[in-house]
Amino acid sequence: MSSTVVKPAKDSKAPKINWARVEEAENFAKTVKLFRQGKIDSDSFRRFRLQHGAYGTRMTDDYAMVRIKLPAGEIYPNQLEKLAHLSEAFSIGSAHVSTRQNIQLHWVILEDVSEIMRGLTDVGLTSREACGNAVRNVMCSPLAGVCGAEEFDATPYAIATAKFFLRNPLNQALPRKFKFNFTCCEKHGMVRMTDVGLIPQLRSVDGRPQRGFKIFLGGGLGNKSFVGHQLEDFTPEEDLLYTSIAVLRIFDRLGDRKNTARNRMRYLVDQMGWENFQNLVLKERAVVRATQSVVVTLDIDDAPAKISNPIRISGSDGKSIPDGFSRWRKNNTYEQKQKGYHSVSLTLEAGDITANQLKALADICREFSAEGYGRTGFNQDVLIRWVQESDLAQLYSRLLEIGLANPGSLTMAHPVGCSGTTSCNLALTNSHRLAKEIQRKFIDLKLDEDDDLRDSNIKISGCPNSCGQHEIATIGFFGGGGRNEAKDMYPVYQLSLGGRSDGETMLGVNVLRIPAKRVIPAILKIIETFKADKKSNDTLKSWVHKIVTGHSDSNAKSIADIKKILLPLTEVPSIADDKDFYADYGSDSSYHTRTGKGECAA
Repeated sequence: MSSTVVKPAKDSKAPKINWARVEEAENFAKTVKLFRQGKIDSDSFRRFRLQHGAYGTRMTDDYAMVRIKLPAGEIYPNQLEKLAHLSEAFSIGSAHVSTRQNIQLHWVILEDVSEIMRGLTDVGLTSREACGNAVRNVMCSPLAGVCGAEEFDATPYAIATAKFFLRNPLNQALPRKFKFNFTCCEKHGMVRMTDVGLIPQLRSVDGRPQRGFKIFLGGGLGNKSFVGHQLEDFTPEEDLLYTSIAVLRIFDRLGDRKNTARNRMRYLVDQMGWENFQNLVLKERAVVRATQSVVVTLDIDDAPAKISNPIRISGSDGKSIPDGFSRWRKNNTYEQKQKGYHSVSLTLEAGDITANQLKALADICREFSAEGYGRTGFNQDVLIRWVQESDLAQLYSRLLEIGLANPGSLTMAHPVGCSGTTSCNLALTNSHRLAKEIQRKFIDLKLDEDDDLRDSNIKISGCPNSCGQHEIATIGFFGGGGRNEAKDMYPVYQLSLGGRSDGETMLGVNVLRIPAKRVIPAILKIIETFKADKKSNDTLKSWVHKIVTGHSDSNAKSIADIKKILLPLTEVPSIADDKDFYADYGSDSSYHTRTGKGECAA
């Protein structure tokens, strides 16, 4: 199979919104100079740096991680090309897709941050408020607009919310960071695990459909996590902004600014009690509605997306469909509600993508996506949507050429792993590398093809703070350190089971601590136990759920039973017997815990 592609003009699909301001790059450069000259104290500079999206890098003040906001995950071909250039010129030649739809450039010299910011202005991107105590990147499910279960496309509302709050005085000095998360349906989002989560809804009023949202408040992941609460049965779309402003004002007014370890909004909700907080939001919303100017509205662009298929002259050159295509198609593509179109999820390793892959991806968006751009997802992935079914095989061939055709993106074989000790000050283990090791092993074992494992997931954090979202994983891990009797240290992970972020959202239940080098055997042992124990209709996810909720109808009745099965894997050898056991993934030296000052609450 072959196709001749007539490429559209390179700039045929331009970004709808320019999020950038060039003067911010100039101001950042001047402020760095003042800081280097000792004219600005380190705390003030840190707050300024974070507000502009530059996060501290592990154990050094000379480098930063630049976090680039992608509202609703939208990223255009010229932006992908610019990021490729910036990563080569100022970073490590690769970029990282986060679980919050941002793209991050690591190990950037502090003086070069302003150069990246200038480069971003060329393509309408910004890092402003990607860090710091403000409204962070506004997320939206990458399947919004193409999901068969959605009631309407939430993307325009996510974009409008991001546009309203960016640089808005309302949220420049909140007690802590604040997050919005829109989704298409219960299955493809995590609305109960964020400050404000929103699912689109329709209801009938006088025989006419009315748009609105199911809104959840006060959820979030971290050292102490909470599941959010639904505000009311239905929030009309005209109340979306009023509700958002009301919640922000309450958090700004009552949030704890002293205890940085407990000043996310979820702690305020827990402290007040849900009913008290709910009543306060409804009262505050009435005040906002009555006092805000009519000019204060969301600028919602809900015009239908322009879908224009690339011009192709198709023919056959006698070649067969590439090896591995059927496996890849099953586990990396999603059939859209629009007949004949698919969304394709690219399997990145722990979110990493090289500069060359970014450049190639820009051309792939132009050539294969009828909407002309990509969307980052919630699982450190990138989606190419609106791909014609007849183009899937050729797209797979192109992805093979650039090393992005690994199978399993929509399965358990694609674990999430935060940056860990590769760059984070708070990390205790190399969760980033562990996620890659699991992915490679599981693809090699073809576990992505096992339908019993398809709806499960693995998420890994390098510390208890849950940047890897381990608490909402079927199988979750967070890193720490352990010691043998001789006080020699080795890396370990706390295992949790049964977390989920769908309509039955719940936090995982801790089981036991597993040495880092035994994590993969532990996961395989859980799968082996499940296979021997399952009923005919069980998947791994449903089997684990029944165990952690006390409804198991199989041999493994409780977490205690799972713990007993895994206990042999926790035995600790001496260094003389197994030196590798005492080294973390990605390191050939003995393990030790070393952390710096975190900046999430700076």
